[in-house]
Amino acid sequence: MSTERFESAMQQVFDRYGVTAESHFVDGPVVNGRVHVLVAGHGPPLVLINGGGTPAAMLAPLMAELPGYRLYAIDLPGFGLTDTTPTFASDLRRNSVTLVRDTLDRLGLDRVTTVANSFGSLVTLWAALDMPVRVAASVHVGCPAIILNTAAPLPMRMLSTQLGPLIMKVDSPSPRQVSRLSKVVREYPLDPTIRDLLLETERLDGYSDALLGMYRKLIRLRGARPEMSLGEEDLGRISQPTQLIWGEDDPFGSPDVGRSVAALMPNAELHVVPGGHAPWLRHGSEVGVLARSFLARSVRSE
Repeated sequence: MSTERFESAMQQVFDRYGVTAESHFVDGPVVNGRVHVLVAGHGPPLVLINGGGTPAAMLAPLMAELPGYRLYAIDLPGFGLTDTTPTFASDLRRNSVTLVRDTLDRLGLDRVTTVANSFGSLVTLWAALDMPVRVAASVHVGCPAIILNTAAPLPMRMLSTQLGPLIMKVDSPSPRQVSRLSKVVREYPLDPTIRDLLLETERLDGYSDALLGMYRKLIRLRGARPEMSLGEEDLGRISQPTQLIWGEDDPFGSPDVGRSVAALMPNAELHVVPGGHAPWLRHGSEVGVLARSFLARSVRSE
């Protein structure tokens, strides 16, 4: 399907939140094509990575709260304008970290602070473990995916089964379907521009295959795949300054999970805010105040 409607929806989101962003494309060998990066602002670099199934532009309400930084928001493969391949999910951790490393290389970024959500947070934590020199500090907004054996809500776990393709075919993209999804992640109601952006994302070529491939690799009907989940030992090895901004109604993991994560990580702080799995969508100012305070301390000290 043409990307024109997606690009139009993306621009509507930027206009709605007053964000001026440009699309950049860099070579992405691991996806056998190009990686799409939204670039906005001026100042020290921040790399933003959103959750699986959603594009980088969904972070626009949070981008608007981060003046004084050069923002690089990466579309994950299949969930925006970044190319994807059928084999990307076959070695999801290695390929995801390679994607981040290669993109940083091509952007000329040696050491960065990241801001991430959900699967993007999991990717960031993998990167912090696998290439600690490149990841200086991190902000995680919402529960990182499958951390400490947490799991996605049941409708998402259903997509990891053999019924996944049929479910997606029956429950095809529509405004009503996107609204139901927003209720699952407890971020209802969505701003209409965000709703339309998610709808056009789901209509992109390669989206369904990328989403199902990711779910099958990360989760199963009864919960997270243990071999993919970050456990206590992994978290204890992440010494970079880390901020956890947790929605009090996050269905992926309660604030108690956040407290456990913060206790395990040597240099982490936890803040609980109103909202669900993507609290910046409806509580951007609260999230922004916290993130700016942390970034002022961590980025400026680099």
